Amino acid sequence: MRATDGNQDYPFAVTNTAAALLDDAGTIVAWTPAAEALLERPSADVCGRPARDLLADASSWEAVLAQGGQGDPEGWEGRATLRHGSGRNLEIGFRVVPLNDGVRGDAARCLVLGSPLELVARWRQDHAFTHELFLQGRVGLAVFDPDLRLLRTNTHLLPYTGVPVELNGRRLADFLWAEDARIIDDRLREVLHSGDPLIGFNTTARTLDDPRGGRVVTIQAFRLQGPGGHPMGVATVFTDVTDHERSRGRLDLLYRATGALGGSLSVLRTVEDLVKILAPTLGDCAAVDLLETVLTGGEPAGDGHPTQPLIRMAAAGAQADVLRTATVHFEPAAPAARECRGELITGLGTRSAGPLDDAAPEWAAGVPGAHSAMTAPLCARGIGFGRITVWRTGDASPLDEDDLALLEEIAARAAVAVDNARRYTKERRTAVGLQRSLLPPTTSQTPALEAASLYLPADADSGVGGDWFDVIPLSSARVALVVGDVAGHGLHATAMMGRLRSAVRAMADLELEPEELLAHVDDMVLQVAAEAESDDAEDGDAGTPLRSGPAGATCLYVVYDPVTRSCVMASAGHPPPAVVSPDGTVEYVELSPGPPLGVGGWPFEPVERDLPPGSVLALYTDGLIERGEGDIDQGMRDLADRLLRADVLGRPLRQARDDIVEGLPPGRLRDDVTLLLARTRVVDADSIATWQLDTDPAIVGDARHLVLDQLTAWDLDELAFSTELIVSELVTNAIRHAGGPVRLRLIRADTLTCEVSDSSNTQPRMRRARNSEEGGRGLYIVAQLSHRWGSRYTVEGKTVWSEQNLPPP
Repeated sequence: MRATDGNQDYPFAVTNTAAALLDDAGTIVAWTPAAEALLERPSADVCGRPARDLLADASSWEAVLAQGGQGDPEGWEGRATLRHGSGRNLEIGFRVVPLNDGVRGDAARCLVLGSPLELVARWRQDHAFTHELFLQGRVGLAVFDPDLRLLRTNTHLLPYTGVPVELNGRRLADFLWAEDARIIDDRLREVLHSGDPLIGFNTTARTLDDPRGGRVVTIQAFRLQGPGGHPMGVATVFTDVTDHERSRGRLDLLYRATGALGGSLSVLRTVEDLVKILAPTLGDCAAVDLLETVLTGGEPAGDGHPTQPLIRMAAAGAQADVLRTATVHFEPAAPAARECRGELITGLGTRSAGPLDDAAPEWAAGVPGAHSAMTAPLCARGIGFGRITVWRTGDASPLDEDDLALLEEIAARAAVAVDNARRYTKERRTAVGLQRSLLPPTTSQTPALEAASLYLPADADSGVGGDWFDVIPLSSARVALVVGDVAGHGLHATAMMGRLRSAVRAMADLELEPEELLAHVDDMVLQVAAEAESDDAEDGDAGTPLRSGPAGATCLYVVYDPVTRSCVMASAGHPPPAVVSPDGTVEYVELSPGPPLGVGGWPFEPVERDLPPGSVLALYTDGLIERGEGDIDQGMRDLADRLLRADVLGRPLRQARDDIVEGLPPGRLRDDVTLLLARTRVVDADSIATWQLDTDPAIVGDARHLVLDQLTAWDLDELAFSTELIVSELVTNAIRHAGGPVRLRLIRADTLTCEVSDSSNTQPRMRRARNSEEGGRGLYIVAQLSHRWGSRYTVEGKTVWSEQNLPPP
């Protein structure tokens, strides 16, 4: 060891080393300059003196000599405490090298090399550290020369199939894939040139003999330098982190799969998102098979395994097209499946294709070229919904038990997600079915008008709300149009909407005037609200009460008569309808709207106006005109522009309605949107016949002849007999019980309507006549001959009407 250079590895290097030459008597014969510097004692003071004089304690000479071996020709090492030139003690380590076959200087001279003890100890520690490091089995060590050839390795450098036993002088490309070797060489070359250490670099190492999968290694590297700072090579540590990376990859896959499963409440979307993550991360191909009943919201049998044929709902990976078109095979429940455990199949390429015990199951053989496959059932709450299957092909490493455990965990979470989506599907189908059952068809054709409607719920998830519309046929070819809006959303609003629609229809059947009808509906809403308050009071101790009564509702009721072309309407807090005239102008009817339904105590005012043939009425809810940030007036102007741009006058209304609502936000709306379009029609004058009759009973015969002649003119002789009886009974009743002028009118539209009007306000009532009574059977005869019949109040009195279906052309 150089006395003045602590960077030399070996403390007993010959060049510039503290050394003394002793004769056979132990006398110092020579003293090197390095020794002078180490002890600060000149050669003249030391040479010729016994070596024991250099000891701090001369009496310890025998103990120093006792450290040496007996007859060891290679010499021996020891330690001693010397007296420094400054008077202090200095501990050194020394090595005695015999210059002949003598031992301990007894018969020959010897060379004594010395160095400070701390440097000797440090060298010994470094040597032991390096020696033990190359014996470690958990990491791989390698020393590369400047040309990146292997100089030294431990036995566990890369304990993989295909790594040669003798690596000295080889390059990595001699036994690793060229791409993997190039990646590692590039990083080591950077370390060699820059001197910056490489820390925590992960890469894949695949051997030429066994390229499938390979291993993931973490590389640490630093440059080795000579005494002059010249690069000597690169020292590298290889750590196999394959298991760690696989575990981390599995956790990452589980995290991503869980995130995908929570992204949708659609069964199909859920499984599609899942397979896109499973392939190619977990396998080269993946598929999900479900029971058909799951798609419609049904719940399979609770035995933990599907008992019905499976349907392939999603597939992903290299052979996704093959999987989508493949037949899904169904096998009886195996014990593992009944316990909601998966199944792993390996060695598919080597299994028999015959019906033997070791033949691969049909589900595993679904992907050509697959060497391993696994499947896990989708089970939640002990109910089986389907299964997930994963295949690996090509050079990928076979699936193992750890992969199966991961798939089982994913399948368990997927089953919960599918179950939630199934429940949502069931509830939504129920809610939407309820909503649709409470609303009429979206298009309708009557002699009075052509109608097309559209409903968009604010809650797109549930698909239900409180808006409603209706087209109600009335007597004498008239029709009623209704649009209403119940405050709130969801099933509560839908239930209330159904009650209101039923009430409006029932009252419309009574042929009430619009303002009178709204007054009756208003009373009904007040009664419902009172019942709800009573129920809430009874449930006050049961926690938070559920809303059972309405928070308010608006309604617009319109009656259009195609004979007179008049339109009568009344509003309960609802926006006015828009009228698009045949000349292309748009205006809103000036209504005097009453309060919303449920307020009570206020009358409703009717408004009547004539509509030219071909006019378009647009009834809507406020959700259509409150879409933007502006006020309602701006929304109404925007609706008028949309009606013109949609060309409601020249296009079918079912097409125009979609253009009118185009531009609505694709997500959740602020409020339900309902639109009802109606294009008015008229009954031609040629299809109407009216007669004023005297109150003389003899006029009944004349009335029959007038009707028969008119039916002959209309080519409706098939209805002559029944119509003659109906007219005879109705006119007779009017003359006998009402008095005053009597009007008889026939209307030919989609039915033949016979009306008899008189000045009496007494409603006719059909009753069962006794056998002994001569009268009382007239209305019974009318009811039997008519498709439907009824009566309605008018300003002058009442009108009794009868409708008969027209004979087929």
